Amino acid sequence: MGSTLASGSGDHEIAAQLETIVAIATPPGRGGIGIVRLSGSRAKAIGEGLVRLAHPMEPGRARFGHVIDPATGDTLDEVVATFFAAPHSYTSDDIVEIAMHGSPVLLSYALDRALAAGARLAEPGEFTRRAFLSGRLDLTQAEAVRDLIDASTLHQARIAAQQMGGALSRKVAPVKDRLIALIAGLEAGVDFAEDDIDTMPSAEIATRVGEIASPLRDLERTFGYGRLIHEGLRLAIVGRPNVGKSSLFNRLVERDRAIVTATPGTTRDLVTERVSIEGIPVELIDTAGLREASDEAESIGITKSREVMAEADLILMVIDGATPLHPDDLATIASLADRPLLLAANKLDLGVAELSLDRPVSLIRTSAATGEGIAALRSSILRIATNGAPSQEAALVTNLRQKQAVTDALASLSKAQEAIAASLPHEVLLVDLYDALSSLDRLTGATTTDDIMHLIFSTFCIGK
Repeated sequence: MGSTLASGSGDHEIAAQLETIVAIATPPGRGGIGIVRLSGSRAKAIGEGLVRLAHPMEPGRARFGHVIDPATGDTLDEVVATFFAAPHSYTSDDIVEIAMHGSPVLLSYALDRALAAGARLAEPGEFTRRAFLSGRLDLTQAEAVRDLIDASTLHQARIAAQQMGGALSRKVAPVKDRLIALIAGLEAGVDFAEDDIDTMPSAEIATRVGEIASPLRDLERTFGYGRLIHEGLRLAIVGRPNVGKSSLFNRLVERDRAIVTATPGTTRDLVTERVSIEGIPVELIDTAGLREASDEAESIGITKSREVMAEADLILMVIDGATPLHPDDLATIASLADRPLLLAANKLDLGVAELSLDRPVSLIRTSAATGEGIAALRSSILRIATNGAPSQEAALVTNLRQKQAVTDALASLSKAQEAIAASLPHEVLLVDLYDALSSLDRLTGATTTDDIMHLIFSTFCIGK
């Protein structure tokens, strides 16, 4: 999947890519194995100078060797060196990876010797940036590499792997092809009007623009779920004292994390825990009960609770479902009219009271004591958090940059439909279609700027 740079950035990038870069590609600290990675035209020569190999390096083969102390000639470590010849490598340059024991001293020694031999220390994300610049990856795939590294659940890793394999790019490619075909047809009609080339009828143009926009709208709707996978969810558990907030918190965490007693107001400070709900990372926050504070410590806890409510992605409000609604509950629900809210009517094991609500609110009846309703509560949390966005799509928009590119493309296509309805000249219509194409190019990185690339790749770890 090819990538071309924005005008003005090419010379700098080409010059940088001619340099051989090196970095420790494994996390800091001690471990069983550590890897020093080189990429560039001199990777093989520098790599062979770092280790004494039993056999010469060959593409795609691992070679056993030793790191030698040049001062004494003694062996410092046994290593395995692997050579990947251009263009069949991650960066499309020559790559050498030297796996040795994960001692920070040994890894730093090998790194220093590579630098002394003429390599340059890699910047954060520079290996993946080279893969992007060489056309090995497009921008959505490069972003997925970072997401895979940062994954904290297996589901996150699966989605990142699909994106890294080009799921989003494959979804966009046929849309872009249809848009280019439409532009080409209209351009032909404009450029060769004197040659009696038939002008495309407005009805056909409108139909084709609609066919281009439809899959993009589907893609835009995946952002709710994609963002949730990428960033996770912050869930505040709120309610009056002694309604079972901490007990529900413990059920969701699946262990006794929060203190639970029959005395109202036990929770004075915020209790947080990260869990996975259907593969989505969720930060659960148990808060102090909402009421008139009995002392200064509880007052501070209630203030923190209200701050968390203001910042949370979703509020889980717990009420006593065995008794009629308390006026304070109704007041809290009314104050959250513009926030994503899920109501848990707890204490199902003690009875079911009739609940009269002033507005429609998603409600799940639960029993923290028996576990009844907890599975339905988990499902409802995700349903409300994603706003019903599709969760089974292989291609997902997972970050705001991607979403903005799709939204901009749809806005341009909408302008094109307006131009068609107003019977404006095709030259005007083409401006909107080219704007839509430019937005799709930004999505995959076919055209981008140095600033955007730096922002994306600077968030990577060194060595990737």
